[in-house]
Amino acid sequence: MRKVLIVGAGQSGLQLALSLLDHDYDVTVMSARTPDEIRSGKVMSTQCMFHSALQHERDHKLNLWEEETVRVEGLGVSIAGPDSSRVLDWFAPLEHYAQSVDQRVKMAAWLELVEDRGGKVVIHGVTTSDLAPLAKLYDLVVVAAGKGELVQLFDRIPERSPYTEPQRALSLAYVHGLEPRPEHPDKAAVRFNIIPGAGELFMIPAYTLSGNCDILFFEGVPGGPLDCWDDRPSPQQHLDRILSLMKQFLPWEYERSKNAVLTDGKATLAGGYTPVVRNAVGKLPSGTAVLGMADVVVANDPITGQGSNNASHCAASYLDSILEHGDKPFDEAWMTAAFDKYWEYAQHVTTWTNAMLQPPPPHVLQIIGAAGEKPAVATRFANGFSDPTDFQHWFFDPAKAEKYLAEA
Repeated sequence: MRKVLIVGAGQSGLQLALSLLDHDYDVTVMSARTPDEIRSGKVMSTQCMFHSALQHERDHKLNLWEEETVRVEGLGVSIAGPDSSRVLDWFAPLEHYAQSVDQRVKMAAWLELVEDRGGKVVIHGVTTSDLAPLAKLYDLVVVAAGKGELVQLFDRIPERSPYTEPQRALSLAYVHGLEPRPEHPDKAAVRFNIIPGAGELFMIPAYTLSGNCDILFFEGVPGGPLDCWDDRPSPQQHLDRILSLMKQFLPWEYERSKNAVLTDGKATLAGGYTPVVRNAVGKLPSGTAVLGMADVVVANDPITGQGSNNASHCAASYLDSILEHGDKPFDEAWMTAAFDKYWEYAQHVTTWTNAMLQPPPPHVLQIIGAAGEKPAVATRFANGFSDPTDFQHWFFDPAKAEKYLAEA
């Protein structure tokens, strides 16, 4: 039985661990926190997952909250004018619903599930010096912890990493008490609100420790009015500031949110990080190679909501590569090939996400405008969140966009 060590207990690491257990691998997961510590900690992300990523969870019976979690049935886009009026608004249905489960709920339960299904869990923060002797005991070591010292094992790839600093100031709050969206009161949807020059606000239906809720998620352009979180306000002050910004820039969203209350005392988060692509093979001081996955090697800004989706796809791709490899050694050549297979998908997410961080070029403005007039355009854009590889065919390139819009 082949032995695999996975360092990190997030979406990618735990999904890979649980799927390997389905194939009778000897799996050990190292987590810096216990399940109870995860449940009682701060929120970690927005994690809206679309159909293709959700299907990976269903395939391995990991969709433990699917029945009770609110179903995201569409995507809405609004643009604010200089006077805070709404100058554009449209809604498009998703072909298959999306869902967002608070990672405090999911990761705590999945970590317990690893042991229930025969895996081993070690609660211990891991440094490079810790990992060196451990690596000799396993056939494969996978680093799935996207933060901390171990990330430094994996070198940044400059030609795939155009940014050297964060491109957005991120802030969010999980809340109860939102009123339904008047335009589609019977359909829960992610709302993508654009404030030109300042940033974006996403409204994301989700499931948390206390049941279904909504996530208010601002992305602020550095130095702009939404970049205002360095003082690290208290949770209630954090929510009050979010609502104040909504009232100022997006009054139509404020009106249905003004009575919002935090879901719990640790339901806010602020920060930012630099988008980056790294080499997938890291070298320990002993010379042993380890494989990086998900955010360790491809970390995108959350403006396109792909973080947990990428993590899920990475876990599924690595699972296939491991199973296909049989009993052969997991050497550097195999690690590189496993990442390259995943990169065939992830490169499209990175290209799309990096493009969305810049002021939209004329052809993208034309697409967004046309989506308000032509439902087919809106629907194709919305469903690209589940399959970002489609954007290469019509969204990135001005000539392809012009051809598609003429046909539409």
